[in-house]
Amino acid sequence: GEEFLKLTVQGRGEETVVVKRLTVRMAGKRAPLAWNDYAMGYPGVGCGGGVPTRFFTVALDAARPGVVPEAGHANFPFKVSESDPEVYYIRADASAYDVSWYLELHWSSGDRSGTLTVDDHGRPFRTSGNNGRPAYEFPLGGEKWVEEGTTE
Repeated sequence: GEEFLKLTVQGRGEETVVVKRLTVRMAGKRAPLAWNDYAMGYPGVGCGGGVPTRFFTVALDAARPGVVPEAGHANFPFKVSESDPEVYYIRADASAYDVSWYLELHWSSGDRSGTLTVDDHGRPFRTSGNNGRPAYEFPLGGEKWVEEGTTE
């Protein structure tokens, strides 16, 4: 149903890098998998080190999924450098399809520009819809899997 990505963006040298946009590229869309739905852990929980963070969502069931800033967060472009990184948290969700997808990060720095593919070690990410599937969660501090929505 959901996939959480944490993408750290940082320049390699002294020059500023402008992150122009982040786009979604679809690699496949099929019927959702007939599996149980399990959720464990919660993104964004834990310690931070003062690095600016930005939050985005991707609706993978849409005809043309896009990277959208969450409420209260700015949209592209952003600038980064070697000494000024940023972290992008991306929550992608699917409910009706099993989707294979990846991201493309478009950047420029001085007279150079390019596109960086963000994927799962050379393969597309894969997120399957969970409509009508039995759902279980392992709550923070919990001791076992429980039916989703039964914890406070």
